[in-house]
Amino acid sequence: MTSASAAAGKAQDSRAFEAAARVGYVVLGLLHLLIGVIAVGIATGGGGDSADQSGALQQVRDAPAGLALLWVIAVGLAALAVWQIAEAFVERDSDAKKRWAHRAKFVGTAIAYVAIAVTAVTLAMGGSSDSSESSQTLSVRVLAMPGGVALLVVVGVAVAAVGVAFVVRGCTRAFTKNLSIPAGTAGRGIRVFGTVGYIAKGVAVGVAGVLFVVAAVTHDPNAAGGIDAALRSLAALPFGQVVLWLVGAGLIVYGLFCFARARYARM
Repeated sequence: MTSASAAAGKAQDSRAFEAAARVGYVVLGLLHLLIGVIAVGIATGGGGDSADQSGALQQVRDAPAGLALLWVIAVGLAALAVWQIAEAFVERDSDAKKRWAHRAKFVGTAIAYVAIAVTAVTLAMGGSSDSSESSQTLSVRVLAMPGGVALLVVVGVAVAAVGVAFVVRGCTRAFTKNLSIPAGTAGRGIRVFGTVGYIAKGVAVGVAGVLFVVAAVTHDPNAAGGIDAALRSLAALPFGQVVLWLVGAGLIVYGLFCFARARYARM
């Protein structure tokens, strides 16, 4: 691990690599802005697009210079994923358990970024992608396995736990530990945006996890549909349109927070 840590530290010393990774945070901000706008559109009775990464990327593709922007998104997210992996192997704690938890967190985040980057490349090359369909396909395959119901419940609980972690991170403002936040009004705004954004994203991810559990218990893979299905399911709750509007607005705020993160992240 010593050589891996040394290689990770060397990679993080590259200014060009750091700049590319910061572009990745800008990309994340753009995607969350678009997802939030789609969610608000659904809450107000419009919006036929998927309120998830694939829906946001399809909107990018259809925009002027969309294909070029998709490649920028793919490169930025790939760089950010590599940065996360490098961060995972930088030794920051003498406690072995904390080190492995640290590594799992950053590697898991890197995998998520790579998945979005692959979707961007797929769309840029003329393919198609549907996150909800992918979630349902995953559910079908897992349910067909021996012990598939229990395994899908575990998947759902794990996803829901990630959502809870986002909410906790927002409420405790733990995200500030990785930022060099400026003093004054700007700093206070970043903290507020981060808190609101993390809670909104946590709610969306948490509900997606619950849908996986529902799919397992009911043996209905169509119940699992990713973030888009999670957000649309909120609309079915009492005062659901208001709840969905608030979550969508929160995701827009999270997107703005990501722009600030690109500038102030400690890298």
